[in-house]
Amino acid sequence: MNPQMAMANAYKNQQILTAPPEQLTLLLYNGALRFLNESIQALEAGDIAKAHNANLRVQDIVNELMTTLDMKYELSKNLAALYDYILYCLIEGNIKKDVQQLLNAKAILEDMRNTWQEAMKLAHKDKSVGKVAEV
Repeated sequence: MNPQMAMANAYKNQQILTAPPEQLTLLLYNGALRFLNESIQALEAGDIAKAHNANLRVQDIVNELMTTLDMKYELSKNLAALYDYILYCLIEGNIKKDVQQLLNAKAILEDMRNTWQEAMKLAHKDKSVGKVAEV
C-alpha cells in the first residue's frame, strides 16, 4: 500500500472512531449505497463475482443497521421490516442476477439515507437554536 493510501485509510479510521452515533448511521447508509451501486454496475457488466462480493457487503451493512435498532419502539419495528425487505431484495437480486431487485433495495436505502440526513440537519438546527436562546 502506498503512503497516500495508508494516510487516507488512517484518516477514515479516525473519522469513524470519533464520529457521533448519528454520523456513523449516515456512514453506514452511504457505504451500503456505494457497495450497492458497485454490485449493480458489476452485474450489468457481467462481472458476477464482483457483483456478488459487493452485494454481500451491502447485506452485512444492512444487518449491522438492524442490530442497532432498539425494538422497544414502534419505529424500530417498522425499520426492521424495511431492512428485512431490503435484505430480501438483495438476496433475490444476488441469486437471480436481477438488477431490478437491487434497484428496489437502492430506492429504499436512498430514501432512508435522505430522511436520516434531514433528521440530522433538523436536530443540529434545533441544538443551534437552543444554544442561541440560552445566551
